[in-house]
Amino acid sequence: MTDHTLIFGHRGAPFDFPENSLAGFKYALAHHIDGLEFDVHLSKDQIPVVIHDETLDRTTNGSGRVHDYTLKQLRNFHLANGEPIPTLKEVLSLLAGQNVYANLEFKTNKIHYPQIEEIVLQMVKETNLVHPMIYSSFDLQTLRNCRQIDPHQNYNFLSSHRIFHPEKTIKKEGLSGLHLKHYQSAGIIQRVWTVNDEHKAKLLLQHGITGIITDDFEKITRLRDQFEKKTQLITN
Repeated sequence: MTDHTLIFGHRGAPFDFPENSLAGFKYALAHHIDGLEFDVHLSKDQIPVVIHDETLDRTTNGSGRVHDYTLKQLRNFHLANGEPIPTLKEVLSLLAGQNVYANLEFKTNKIHYPQIEEIVLQMVKETNLVHPMIYSSFDLQTLRNCRQIDPHQNYNFLSSHRIFHPEKTIKKEGLSGLHLKHYQSAGIIQRVWTVNDEHKAKLLLQHGITGIITDDFEKITRLRDQFEKKTQLITN
């Protein structure tokens, strides 16, 4: 990892493009984003697809649960810009060989898909990523399953609540860090979501946060760059 705070596009670039869309990911990559965050479910035929919700209703013209459809059936639905729901393979193809970090969230806290960990880890392993994938989930069991398959990857627990004794949690679960809704003043690797407010972002930068996950990566990246430039002037 890097010493400075990395800025991650939350589901791509959702202020300008549909969330978790190839168009949003391509835009972010073309504008030199530090990292991309995206979500993964499994189709009925166990193909990893990139979509946030367990259901199609909010982000596509379809309805019902993602895992009730095969990939071929899912391709009949589209996002607001007309694109189909992307597969994980398509997103990984965009990331291959790119100097960009990626945060893959297993969306298993409501529905656990059998074998999702094995399928996803193998697919990522076969991709030529410049930086190791950053995995996260609200479901600790998913992360435990991942560690049994490959204990050497970057696993992070997601929580919208305060974690008591975060260092102990990280050590006990064999995690790399935490992905939190609110910053915790502890000497741990943590990335905070979803930060769109400049004041909150500045406070996190002052704390030397590992990463910021935001809907507006261009604004927060400019803020980060200005902060680092100012800090360098002061220290020099």
